[in-house]
Amino acid sequence: MEAVLDSCVCVWQVCVCVWDVFVCVCQISSCLVELCVCILQLSLLLFHWIPHIGLAVFIWQFTHRKIEFDANHVYDGKPTSTKYLDRSPNVLSCSNTLHNGCHLINMQRSAPVDPTKMGIGKAIAVLTSGGDAQGMNAAVRATVRVGIYTGAKVYFVHEGYQGLVDGGDNIRQATWESVSMMLQLGGTVIGSARCQDFRSKEGRAKAACNLVKLGITNLCVIGGDGSLTGANEFRNEWTEEAKRSSHLNIVGMVGSIDNDFCGTDMTIGTDSALHRIMEVVDAITTTAQSHQRAFILEVMGRHCGYLALVTALSCGADWVFIPEMPPDEGWEDHLCRRLTYQRSIGNRLNVIIVAEGALDRHGKPITCDIIKHLVTKKLGFDTRATILGHVQRGGTPSAFDRILGSRMGVEAVMALLEATPDTPACVVSLSGNMAVRLPLMECVQVTKEVTKAMAEGRFEEAVKLRGKSFENNWNTYKLLAHVTARDVKSNINIAILNVGAPCAGMNAAVRSAVRIGILQGHNMLAVHDGFDGLANGTIEPMTWGCVGGWTGKGGSNLGTKRSLPASMIEEISLNIAKFNIHALVIIGGFEAFVGGLELVTAREKYEELCIPLVVIPATVSNNVPGSDFSIGADTALNTITTRRVFIIETMGGYCGYLATMAGLAAGADAAYIYEDPFGIHDLETNVEHLLEKMKTTVKRGLILRNEKCNANYTTDFLFNLYSEEGKGVFDCRKNVLGHMQQGGTPTPFDRNFGTKMGAKAVLWLTDKLKECYRHGRIFANTPDSACVLGMKKRAMIFQPLSDLKEDTDFEHRIPKTQWWLKLRPILKILAKYKINLDTSETATMEHVIKKRGAV
Repeated sequence: MEAVLDSCVCVWQVCVCVWDVFVCVCQISSCLVELCVCILQLSLLLFHWIPHIGLAVFIWQFTHRKIEFDANHVYDGKPTSTKYLDRSPNVLSCSNTLHNGCHLINMQRSAPVDPTKMGIGKAIAVLTSGGDAQGMNAAVRATVRVGIYTGAKVYFVHEGYQGLVDGGDNIRQATWESVSMMLQLGGTVIGSARCQDFRSKEGRAKAACNLVKLGITNLCVIGGDGSLTGANEFRNEWTEEAKRSSHLNIVGMVGSIDNDFCGTDMTIGTDSALHRIMEVVDAITTTAQSHQRAFILEVMGRHCGYLALVTALSCGADWVFIPEMPPDEGWEDHLCRRLTYQRSIGNRLNVIIVAEGALDRHGKPITCDIIKHLVTKKLGFDTRATILGHVQRGGTPSAFDRILGSRMGVEAVMALLEATPDTPACVVSLSGNMAVRLPLMECVQVTKEVTKAMAEGRFEEAVKLRGKSFENNWNTYKLLAHVTARDVKSNINIAILNVGAPCAGMNAAVRSAVRIGILQGHNMLAVHDGFDGLANGTIEPMTWGCVGGWTGKGGSNLGTKRSLPASMIEEISLNIAKFNIHALVIIGGFEAFVGGLELVTAREKYEELCIPLVVIPATVSNNVPGSDFSIGADTALNTITTRRVFIIETMGGYCGYLATMAGLAAGADAAYIYEDPFGIHDLETNVEHLLEKMKTTVKRGLILRNEKCNANYTTDFLFNLYSEEGKGVFDCRKNVLGHMQQGGTPTPFDRNFGTKMGAKAVLWLTDKLKECYRHGRIFANTPDSACVLGMKKRAMIFQPLSDLKEDTDFEHRIPKTQWWLKLRPILKILAKYKINLDTSETATMEHVIKKRGAV
């Protein structure tokens, strides 16, 4: 029995020992947990206080000027970006390839940063310098509002560099309300002045002192190449004093109506200047036709012929004189022969465009008076000369310039806040449809080389240095104005038809296609009333003279209908055979795209349809798959932008392009579209936001609604909602623009765009017909023989219709991927909405002269 008890005691003692061990393990575990909690609390405490400590150290260092200021120190040197800009397009260029060989900036992933805190503790100054340009105010407005959105302080510098040197009240802090109502104003509200003081080192030292006093370390300069060169020199001198002061970041935006800065396809103000010029040309055309006169028009462009060249393309001028390409020897006789020929084929007027800096091969100026004397003396024509002068700088900015200025302003702020001490001064540029950053001084260097090439007589190189956009414009002009038709005919018949709703710019594309086709030796056929005309046989030949003056005419001279070909394929195939049609140019909207697909599908049954065809997008809705822009959309945008009512309904079907871009151009408070669904809570937020805005000094509101954005929230519903909720605070008006968006004369952009698209389409068809010629006949049944010609980002490209089917929402008649949707956050930021942005992509700067050998 005792043995059993002893055993029990032993077991009990073992159990006690095991329990003690278990208790010890638990206590150790508890201690470890408490230790982890302490570490976590300490981490949170440090995480909370480190930024404050860093800021205090930064302020002490800045005050005592002992280290160089790093603009991105708070973010560990990781630059942030604006993904929502898509690094892609305005509004807008017709360039086929990159400008001066410039490549798109590379995108890299990084940790996302809160964009509303990127600018905390930083200050940005914005100034305009040199000659004024329409759209500068849009850039200033965007810079101020996005800067404030990021948490930075933003300052106006009045009177350009002079205000920077004088300081005092010339440098004032900007507020959100201080840039209201300036979007639609021409010139520059904050003033611009030529400054001799800034040319001296002492003057620049004063400017630096004025910035340091206010803690400004980021400068945004809007001006021409002279203004931007001065900004870079200012930065270099600042850098020399880095040990005694902070670091200065500089970003430039090019504001110049001459479009004379290399590295960007379009400068702020150029499109508006073209609007002023074309208004005069259209007015002059009517009186010149009445009296059979020759008109000579001088436009600005002392060192750059861009305005003159695009004007000549947009109005179908008989001759253009530009500094980059002086006329050949004996140009006087050539000009007289051309004017005489134009009169002989029935033209009642002649138009000659002259850039103010035009020279002959010997460097002697070619002026309006010289040309007038020549034409009057040799031909006896009744001749008038008009010098436009500074009217080209005046007036309200176009929709293109408002959007361009706004996009450039947003990109400039982000570039400043992402910059490091090693980042060179950059310029925000437009390459095709892409917003890019380029080293400022490289662009200035290439710009100076253009002037040098012209001075040394290297004119072909000067044209190439201007960039692909300029070069393509020049080549298109030469084809249409200086090349004579071939004596040997090709026996090729190309038919042209318009499909869908009419739009401005259609006629420009038809004119260009007809004339380029004739120059290639083809027979050009007009198909009236779209696919109906092709089925009914309303087809007739077109001559060079029958499309004269079409460039500036709105609508569709050929006639257009929305009918699709599927129900009349047999009749169409019979008429294609009857009229011996070898290729089709289809100019129109979504119906043109669908109709082209139906013709391709019917090739399996009807051999007559095995011919090359090309679709040229032309619709105010801008909803054709395969192209970022459509002919006619720019004209519609300008029609909408000029409205001054409260609620506006825009066209576009289910595509919200017009509403969104018009919202950017007009400074809208909201733009309702189908692609960005909204509900009652969104409407409530919008109404409350507008009520708060109207209680400030800003007494203006604008609401845009796409016609098919929502079946229930109609324009009348929105009008009643805003009217009821705004009682006692604001009145409400509405305007349904309707078909007036499709009418009117085309803008310079649509004229130029249509002209180049028509020319490119026919040249492509000419090459494709050679490929498809087999056994004595044309046979095309491959996917790449039926294409959409579209502008994608920075290039005009041909894409097979069949390849675009996957990216098309046929039910709603829109592409599934639309670039402009990434611009909607800009619209909301500029309207003072607090939204979150994806800043996980960063950008690296490209070099504008990296492919100079190819130029």
